[in-house]
Amino acid sequence: MNKFTTKIAAALSFGLVAAGAQADEIRIPVNSWTGQNLSAHIAGQLLEKLDHEVEYVTAGAVPQLAAMAQGTLHFQPEFWDNNVGDIYPDALAVGDIVIVGPLGLQSREGWIYPPYMEEQCPGLPAYEALYDCAQAFAAADTFPNGRLITYPADWGTRSRDLVAALDLPFQPVAGGSEGAMIAELRSAVAAQQPMLMMFWEPHWLFAEFDFNWIEWDAPENGVCDESNQTRGDACGFAQANVGKLVNRDFAETWPDAYALAEAFTMDNASQNEMILQVDQQGMSVEDAAAGWIAENEEIWTPWIEAARAAQD
Repeated sequence: MNKFTTKIAAALSFGLVAAGAQADEIRIPVNSWTGQNLSAHIAGQLLEKLDHEVEYVTAGAVPQLAAMAQGTLHFQPEFWDNNVGDIYPDALAVGDIVIVGPLGLQSREGWIYPPYMEEQCPGLPAYEALYDCAQAFAAADTFPNGRLITYPADWGTRSRDLVAALDLPFQPVAGGSEGAMIAELRSAVAAQQPMLMMFWEPHWLFAEFDFNWIEWDAPENGVCDESNQTRGDACGFAQANVGKLVNRDFAETWPDAYALAEAFTMDNASQNEMILQVDQQGMSVEDAAAGWIAENEEIWTPWIEAARAAQD
């Protein structure tokens, strides 16, 4: 942990409000993945330029919402709205949590493959090509069916369910872990071997390698219902929205910080590169965030100016 190690993380884990937490500190939750950590530290370092004291609080994706509703946490700069439980819509409805706006990240989940597979399966990236060239993705233990690497078993069965619903000639094989999945991708690309895998973005992988995505039918009303899909009407996977949240009193308590929160954005390419620096090159989250700030002054300077104007 860094010098901003939380004084209330343990309390949060039991759903308690921390005693002795200072009212003038802006407390930012830190979740369990690198991309969110980077957004948190970039936002925090920019808030420090406005002379705010910032505290980073380790908090789970669902428990953080109760803490924000209670006012124990204040500003979440990168919030993914999938798998968040019941408290989120309830807290929004009564105004305990406020959506500031989209962060700018374009989240994506789905099946990826190396571009060289399009020579062996010319109908790609359309998912219906998979019916005709499953054998191009086959392995010795799945032939004549194609081999699809899915998320680890404890991450759910979404890919397996979709294969069954669409009667695709593929055999889903659960990845052992994120690390094991990445190792298999690396090996396949190095040997130009068949590969189809469930994955997500933003991720450092896309800063180092080129992958294409299987494309699906357009979802009805722009929202993919994963539970009811058939061939010819298959939207694939629902995509999360990535936004920024504050607690009820944030704008009134820190109008300049709220203006910064409104202006703050992040794009996939920038975050992918920083995740690569942290996860693969050994850089700390703090240093990667500071590096982004040092290299992108023209981007964040208007944010600081807008924040200072709101303070006047």
